Amino acid sequence: MLQTIGQTDIEGSRIALGCMRMAGLDIKEAEKVIATSLEEGINFIDHADIYGGGQSEERFRDAVKNLGLAREKLILQSKCGIQRGYFDFSKEHILTSVDGILSRLGTDYLDFLVLHRPDILIEPEEVAEAFTQLKKAGKVKHFGVSNQNRYQMELLQSYLAEPLAVNQLQLSPAHTPMFDFGVNVNMKNEAATNRDSGIVDYCRLNKVTIQAWSPFQIDLGKGLFSGNPGYATLNATISKYALQYGVSDEAIVIAWILRHPAKMQAIIGSMNPDRIRKIAQAEKVTLTRPEWYDIYISAGNVLP
Repeated sequence: MLQTIGQTDIEGSRIALGCMRMAGLDIKEAEKVIATSLEEGINFIDHADIYGGGQSEERFRDAVKNLGLAREKLILQSKCGIQRGYFDFSKEHILTSVDGILSRLGTDYLDFLVLHRPDILIEPEEVAEAFTQLKKAGKVKHFGVSNQNRYQMELLQSYLAEPLAVNQLQLSPAHTPMFDFGVNVNMKNEAATNRDSGIVDYCRLNKVTIQAWSPFQIDLGKGLFSGNPGYATLNATISKYALQYGVSDEAIVIAWILRHPAKMQAIIGSMNPDRIRKIAQAEKVTLTRPEWYDIYISAGNVLP
């Protein structure tokens, strides 16, 4: 199923393929992953210049060439800004990075360029100049950010000629800070801590597509919640609904994200064709409100 991305005219799949691990595949394996994704209706592809030191983009390029896929069949997004030991949103770095990305992907343009995490030393004027130059040259159609809060987005947006289209944010049933404080308004408990300036509501108000990354993770460095004894109740609840709907556990997790009315995209990082097929079953499921909250609570969240 397709949806409009941000305030653009581009329609992309609600499930996106994240290619961070593609560098670890051989060419035939990469071809299978891409072909399977397209068969399942996944046409939105997410890259970053640091994935595999650039090799993920190169492997993708070669696999697409071997498959004989037309560029128009794919919506390509990549990210830049992470350097070894620091972040760099300077005009020079953005422009140089995009040229490298385009070369490695074997394409003339990106549908979306995303700034990879916040740069504390950002000079929004420089970013705006880079975006304008890239747009004018036809190298990038639209722009976005990742892991930014409302005010970081507002600062950058105030210098831009067009609205930011996407914001990549970590979200899974086991990682819900962007939801927790909204439920615990005006309370003194830990869940009431506002960690992102109300980013979900901000993105909804401004029609920015939230791209949920690591949908099966607890947190960075903590691994998957599936099979984790600390999340036994969550896993049991997910399995209950998987049985009820006749889909995989993975599909229920993604359906939980897609059920949110913000019309998010879910970025999956699996390089396993069979698992991609299982995840794609999420399109068959629309969780009810009680089911959505049941999963949320089973992760350890307490409603006021």
